Amino acid sequence: MRRALVFALALPAFAATPTFNADIAPILYRNCATCHRPGEVAPFSLLSYEDAAKRAKTIAAATARRYMPPWQAEPGFGHFANERRLSDSEIATIADWASAGAPEGDPAHKPTPPVFTDGWQAGKPDLVVTSKAKFELPASGPDQFLCIVIPMGLERDAFAKTFEFRPENRKIVHHALIFTDATGAASKLAGPDGTYPCFGGPRFQPVGLVGGWAPGSTPNVQPEGMSVPLRKGSNLVLQLHYHPSGKPETDQSSLGITFGDAPTVGRGLMLLSNFGLNIPPGEKHYVAKSSLTVPTDVEVIGIAPHAHYLGKEMKIVAHTPDGAETPLIWIKDWDFNWQGNYRYVDPIKLPKGTRIEMEYSFDNSADNPRNPARPPVQVQFGEQTQDEMALAFIGVKLPTIGAERTFQQAMNLQTIEQLIADPPRKFPENIPPQTATQLRMGIALFDKNGDGKLDETERKPLMDLIRGRN
Repeated sequence: MRRALVFALALPAFAATPTFNADIAPILYRNCATCHRPGEVAPFSLLSYEDAAKRAKTIAAATARRYMPPWQAEPGFGHFANERRLSDSEIATIADWASAGAPEGDPAHKPTPPVFTDGWQAGKPDLVVTSKAKFELPASGPDQFLCIVIPMGLERDAFAKTFEFRPENRKIVHHALIFTDATGAASKLAGPDGTYPCFGGPRFQPVGLVGGWAPGSTPNVQPEGMSVPLRKGSNLVLQLHYHPSGKPETDQSSLGITFGDAPTVGRGLMLLSNFGLNIPPGEKHYVAKSSLTVPTDVEVIGIAPHAHYLGKEMKIVAHTPDGAETPLIWIKDWDFNWQGNYRYVDPIKLPKGTRIEMEYSFDNSADNPRNPARPPVQVQFGEQTQDEMALAFIGVKLPTIGAERTFQQAMNLQTIEQLIADPPRKFPENIPPQTATQLRMGIALFDKNGDGKLDETERKPLMDLIRGRN
């Protein structure tokens, strides 16, 4: 009787032990298999029990640290499409499974492995464009950031409904950002092969960010009524992040575009930035702030924070005129290698006069394993690997098509005011040299106290002069 009682008490604990087939496979298939499968960017597959079991402790450690799956945004600060974030209970289940010796469980409980589409996920595109030549990546060395200028050959204006990036070599393409260029500025930066290095950004103005790609992401489908106008003769610019695989590789990625009707509402881009970064060596918690005021009613559809290797934490919040606070995004452990373009499930309505505030922190100490300088050195704003940035691109929907010009003009003026408030050592490369020279002359003229920047009183007459010319 006593032995039976002991067995009965032990039975629930035994039955609760997670198994691969019943508990772990569903988690891995849903959250990890898009990257951890043959031919993808991840270094190993997790589709079979054998593959997962021999890495059980590694999986448990990576998920406990929330290093994997690579999803940076904190829950409760914006509800984003395609979130790849494990729940606390899922992380605990993986840890229990690993601690129990990674049991396989009853084969009857194993779910069917996911099936992935090899072709175009959004259907056959109306136009497919690709780079002029294959890019050759060495077996080892640093990651490379390359901008590829691709003419679309449009003989008349068109309107893009979907953009679907398709990497040829998924083992080395880490992520991609998609831009449009109607001015030909990117072509002037490119060499004969149509490419140029672009670590910090695409380096041309105006920046037309229309989408992005990372392993596991879905095609970029424009919101209803917000197709992207593509002017006759305009180009696409793909910014690709390549990661060496351990052997020489090549890639010739492509982009599929589906066309649709003309837009019925406007779209705009807001830029939060701090150009006055000046981070001392050894500083573990350098804080940079910035803000902007929304000039008209908008709906926020997406956000893309950006910093380099010293970035540690970033938070962006909107304060509406009625005093309410709307969280937009919060990343507590920034990782440059996993930056992304975050799309909201439902657009966030912000009324005219809303103030959006950004706060970034940076770690320029030797304790930061991502610090590219050993020993640490002084770091200022710039677009190269050794420089740093504090930016956030915010895509918005505008009430009407006609509101776009006025909206972007207001946004450009706010960016100029941020530049003259605390000028960087070197102006961003996407600002024309003539404009940069004029701004520096204006700063020198109105800098009454000679500190090299303009306080609020000093900025007002210069901004009045600039507004008068616009």
